[in-house]
Amino acid sequence: MVKMAITFKRKQGRSVDDFQAYRRDVHAPLLFAIPEAKLIRRFVISYPIAAPNWPEPSYDALVETWFDSVEDIDALFFSENFLTKVDPDHINFIDLSTAQRIVSKELVVVE
Repeated sequence: MVKMAITFKRKQGRSVDDFQAYRRDVHAPLLFAIPEAKLIRRFVISYPIAAPNWPEPSYDALVETWFDSVEDIDALFFSENFLTKVDPDHINFIDLSTAQRIVSKELVVVE
């Protein structure tokens, strides 16, 4: 299995609560409405929390998606449905200049 992890900051002017609600209530339904979303094996969103002994994170969300293969990642993210129905919505809540992506294979050290 392979994973794509994406970090990003919210669009300027959006509160943390509004950003998270939009992501959950508007954007996620767009993604999971397209047939290619069935290629996703696991989907997790992490939001930073206050941790007094640690520096403030440089992002507002970490999205992790697991797939069977890199080809499945491409089949979702380069599909016409994603490009025309899901991707255009990103500008509504994400500062796209801050997005960072990594495609990886995990090595589980402790289960």
